[in-house]
Amino acid sequence: MTGTDDVLLVHGGTPLEGEIRVRGAKNLVPKAMVAALLGSGPSRLRNVPDIRDVRVVRGLLQLHGVTVRPGDEPGELILDPSHVESANVADIDAHAGSSRIPILFCGPLLHRLGHAFIPGLGGCDIGGRPIDFHFEVLRQFGATIEKRADGQYLEAPQRLRGTKIRLPYPSVGSTEQVLLTAVLAEGVTELSNAAVEPEIEDLICVLQKMGAIISMDTDRTIRITGVDRLDGYTHRAIPDRLEAASWASAALATEGNIYVRGAQQRSMMTFLNTFRRVGGAFEIDDEGIRFWHPGGALNAIALETDVHPGFQTDWQQPLVVALTQASGLSIVHETVYESRLGFTSALNQMGAHIQLYRECLGGSDCRFGQRNFLHSAVVSGPTKLQGADLVIPDLRGGFSYLIAALAAQGTSRVHGIDLINRGYENFMEKLEKLGAKVELPGGALV
Repeated sequence: MTGTDDVLLVHGGTPLEGEIRVRGAKNLVPKAMVAALLGSGPSRLRNVPDIRDVRVVRGLLQLHGVTVRPGDEPGELILDPSHVESANVADIDAHAGSSRIPILFCGPLLHRLGHAFIPGLGGCDIGGRPIDFHFEVLRQFGATIEKRADGQYLEAPQRLRGTKIRLPYPSVGSTEQVLLTAVLAEGVTELSNAAVEPEIEDLICVLQKMGAIISMDTDRTIRITGVDRLDGYTHRAIPDRLEAASWASAALATEGNIYVRGAQQRSMMTFLNTFRRVGGAFEIDDEGIRFWHPGGALNAIALETDVHPGFQTDWQQPLVVALTQASGLSIVHETVYESRLGFTSALNQMGAHIQLYRECLGGSDCRFGQRNFLHSAVVSGPTKLQGADLVIPDLRGGFSYLIAALAAQGTSRVHGIDLINRGYENFMEKLEKLGAKVELPGGALV
């Protein structure tokens, strides 16, 4: 269990109503900060959320001699990489322990310093995210890698050179690694079966502003022509479509009405279609999207996660909580992370009826189908949820537990809430704005 400062008491049964704002995407902003390392001058990044992943990257950049300071407007950072230097191994380890983002420092540091060190990596425990592929990619660019007791030491004896890479799966992290390494490598890099998420496109926009030459084909092929130098950039990060969808699911599960200022239709079209199929209502304007439960029964659906432009895996967990309140049998087939349905055991403890299966249910066969993973779920509803003792397993699962606790009758003790700070800016303040009845142990209202 966690300490009392990491526990939230949630008194459920009250609809969430009001307005909150989402800022820049967690899956873009830290990567754009890393990209600043590649520039010969300062970069200016706007719409930066105050989340732990941003603080981790800020600390790592500062360890490597990058000056990071706030800009003129709220949520603006100015990053000056004029004096990049090697960092102390112990300091890197202390900063990076809970994040996987340091792996993306490799390419930029190899270009700037000729060497890099990467400690053991953390992150959410939702299934395999092998970092070996990152190192294999860097070897193809010409890096040498030495495994040491405290991590991996990388060197670039000469300038990295372009290469042809085909990803076995369109991994976001691997695509980012290739982009951040290829832009200053000699020659052309061709990356096939690449991830094409909106956050990847936004990172490409950042790199193009810096002087990179990058083209995207319709068949998931990205071609990068290396250049000799890059400049700084000025960029406003795209809003966090994953956080926006989490609040939409919270509105649906609690029978509430939430206006998400900053949410954008274009990057959420797949989610919006599914939200409507379940029975949720939404209204889009120039400033954001309002999500609400229109009354009546919700509809059971068949849902399959996939890489963009499919239904994002990060949307799945919060929406499953709402599906416990839908009439009939919903089928959820998770094809991105093999262990992402583990969070449902706690929902069953609260009164949900969710059965997990090893087979690929409700859709096409996927890479987990013959590998003994519980990666499909059947959700039977509607069921009344009751308050319970909950221990947060990962970022999206954690927010899902929070939604379940808010939708349940009675009081829940949610342990490990600090993990939610990794990807949800000021979420306690937002809960208060939406009328949630939550408090810290000892009776301090949030």
